[in-house]
Amino acid sequence: MATHLIVGAGMVGSTTARQLAERGEQVVIVSRSGRGPAHPRVERIAADASDADRLGELAEGVTAIYNCLNPAYHRWLTDWPPMAAALLTAAERSGAPLVIAGCIYGYGEITGPMTEENPLAATHPKLKMRADIWRAALAAQRAGRIRAVTEVRGSDYLQAQSIFSFFIGKPLLAGRRTFVPAPLDVPHTWTSINDMAAMLVTAATDERAWNRPWHVPSASPLTVRELATRFTEVAGAPAPKLTTIPGALFRAGGLLSPMLREFQTTAYQFARPFVMGSTAATATFGLRPQPLDEALRETAALLGGVPGSGHRRTQPSIT
Repeated sequence: MATHLIVGAGMVGSTTARQLAERGEQVVIVSRSGRGPAHPRVERIAADASDADRLGELAEGVTAIYNCLNPAYHRWLTDWPPMAAALLTAAERSGAPLVIAGCIYGYGEITGPMTEENPLAATHPKLKMRADIWRAALAAQRAGRIRAVTEVRGSDYLQAQSIFSFFIGKPLLAGRRTFVPAPLDVPHTWTSINDMAAMLVTAATDERAWNRPWHVPSASPLTVRELATRFTEVAGAPAPKLTTIPGALFRAGGLLSPMLREFQTTAYQFARPFVMGSTAATATFGLRPQPLDEALRETAALLGGVPGSGHRRTQPSIT
């Protein structure tokens, strides 16, 4: 029976582990605390993701290694390099393909829809570093150091770890005015974490996916106002009352909050249309995004609304 090693037990890593377990695979999920989903096919292990020797031991004989790490935004420049290097070493020693849960920060400020063919042109140190992680892994594969590598890139998540879950969702459920650190009427791509996990599993288990990046099939772009309206309709909450936080006030808040300060780094993603194309993954693997209303019900449940709606989908939508 195949065993998959997932490093990182946040929502992406945990959702990926559940999808694998529910299709009959064995999973080892690693985090500093040893947390992860409770499932008979999931083994939870506490380990330091920057410890190359320990990751190498855990990777011995596995089918694939998944980099699902996500250090705090304000610690990316210090935490990412040793962890990415340790995962590369584990892939080199084990011979297992490395699958990276990536993002679209590496493209930098871009005009027009993004595809996997766009150059990774980011210049800000934090954004360029995410591109450098992919470049280093691909260079290792081309040099014959590792068997295979692929990067799965999603946009802002609907269910967690995004501007929507941090700033918008909870006030909307409570019927309060919501102060948004972004323009309200600019189209933006939003990605379901379930679809991110489905693409990661596909990238690990289908050799057609190896040695190139893939965008996660995602719902059609929506503005913040459109997404907020759809969310409140699905959740049975009052119609949204939205106000954009003035830029000067948001920048002042960044002086006190590292999280607010880091969001300013990617504010450009909301200043003009930020649209991620994913036709390559759809055409190659037949993957379709999770229905938006279903993903928004899960978001509401995670934020404390819509009792009884779960937060996972057992199977991706495939045609």
